[in-house]
Formats: sequence, structure tokens, C-alpha cells
Amino acid sequence: MAEAVHTAPDEPLPDHPAWLAPGLLIDSDHPDIRARAAAVTAGAADDREKAVRLFNHVRDGWRYDPFNFRLTPGHHKASTVLAADHGYCITKAVLLSALARAAGIPSAVGLADVTNHLTSEKLTRQMGGSTLFVDHGFSLLKIDGRWVKAAPAFNIELCERFGVTPTEFDGRSDAILQEFDARGRRHMEYLRHHGAWSDLPFDKVERDFRAAYAGSDLMRAATAPDDGAAAAAAGDDPFATPVRGSQTS
Repeated sequence: MAEAVHTAPDEPLPDHPAWLAPGLLIDSDHPDIRARAAAVTAGAADDREKAVRLFNHVRDGWRYDPFNFRLTPGHHKASTVLAADHGYCITKAVLLSALARAAGIPSAVGLADVTNHLTSEKLTRQMGGSTLFVDHGFSLLKIDGRWVKAAPAFNIELCERFGVTPTEFDGRSDAILQEFDARGRRHMEYLRHHGAWSDLPFDKVERDFRAAYAGSDLMRAATAPDDGAAAAAAGDDPFATPVRGSQTS
């Protein structure tokens, strides 16, 4: 396993074998990861087509759910996410990066702090009153010699529910979360980038989450025992009612 590499924000990613090597959490050598990557990319003409297929597969194949997760390294491993039916921005980025490497495409994981202007009252309440999403995760893929960003977090069903155009990836340009929704209202705002890693820096994620959401229902659920005793009650949909006061028309 190659040494972990971190590149600071706005710095080019250097040539390094770590972008193609399996990591502890980006376990691209796992048999299930390799099999899924091969199945999704079968018959693709080139790396760009492979990357687009993998992006769409992760974006829509895993329901976006930032509340049904555990804040442990094991729950952030790509092979674990592959076996689930849901994920959130970080775990879906880890999965896409692992599948890309398994298909021979160099990849990394980027983290950034973002504000969600189209959050919901329940979601904000579970986050302790915050609309700040620390360490929002996305993938970086090297295609035809250049790095492009790809954020597969929001599945199409959720985008339709919120009136947000799904993030589309063509393998040529960055595909990060949209600044505005389909009606021109401010949606996502990137506030601070933290750079890119060859493997997910879980210690940083855990530290940042505990600091940003201390005492919140989100952290109680994420750090609860695996019996789920502290998880949100069934039917308590955190996306039920968009918060309108924070939108910009």
C-alpha cells in the first residue's frame, strides 16, 4: 500500500503512484470493488466513458442519507459502502474513487466546507442548528492527463424533490454541487477547500465533525452503538421541509 499523499488547496496534484494504489479506506483492490468496476465499465471506449459511467452509477445507485451512518473508519471503507444502499457525500466520494482506481483511473478524495442554502428545518435541527457542512467530500479523477472534480452525492430522486438539477459529469469539466437550483435560488456555496488526499483522512473528518456538531442529534446517531439506539426515529424525514429563510432569490 503506497504512502498517503495530501495536496494543499489550489496546488496541482503531483505524479505519484498513490493515486492508483489501494488505500486503507479507498480499498480499490477489494474483489467486490474490482468486480463492480469491471461490470459498470464493460465495453467503454476510453477512460472518459468509464468515469462517466462510474459517476452515474454512484450518484444514483446509492440514496443520499447523511444521517444513517456511523463515524468509524470501517463504515467509511469503499467496500462497506458498496454493500449498502445509501451513503453521504464523503462515503459516496470514497466509493467513486475506489471504483475509478479499480478501472485504472487515478483518483483522489477532496474535502471542502460548504453552506447548504436549501436545507430543511429537520436537517438543520439534527445538525444542531447549523447549515454548514464541514468536510464535504468529492472525488478527483485524472482523465486524459488532467484532474477533474466529481461530486456524486445527490441522487436524482432527491434532486427532483428539491427542484435542483442533478450534477452532470462529462469527464472533461468539474462536476461539483450546484451553486443555484433550477429556479435560480442559491443552493450550495463552497466556503473553504482543504485539498486532496490519496486516501480518506478519517481522523480529520472525525475531529472536524465532533467540533462542528458537538451535542447534536447528528453526532449522537453517528457515534451510537451499532444497534442504532440513537438513530432518528423511523419516518422522521430530515429532508421534509426546505428552509426558505436562508435562500437567495
